[in-house]
Amino acid sequence: MTHYPRPCVAALLVAGALLTTGCSSMKTPATASVAVSNAAVDNAAGAGGAEFAPVEMSTARSKMALANKAMAAKDYKLANDLAMQAQADAKLAQGKADSARAKTAADALQDDIRVLREELARTSK
Repeated sequence: MTHYPRPCVAALLVAGALLTTGCSSMKTPATASVAVSNAAVDNAAGAGGAEFAPVEMSTARSKMALANKAMAAKDYKLANDLAMQAQADAKLAQGKADSARAKTAADALQDDIRVLREELARTSK
């Protein structure tokens, strides 16, 4: 039977406790990050992200699926990283969707102004 010096055993026990604590302390931020990122993906989808930014929405959804798998596997660091990336992709998709809707509204307004100018020009003759 091998005997380890007591300080070595104590150090190993402390290291194990720190690793366990470190992993569990990562769970809360990762859980929050995944929840916030899921909401960001849902918001982007609701804003028309799939229509106006399909690549970004697909990427965001894929990364969220991987983040959820990482959470289930208790790989909290990976889950947090993937969730943050998914959130960035979702925000980009939502921004593109918002921009596209604003452009559509601006184009419609420009058409209305053109029609009004033509009508004014016609009636003033």
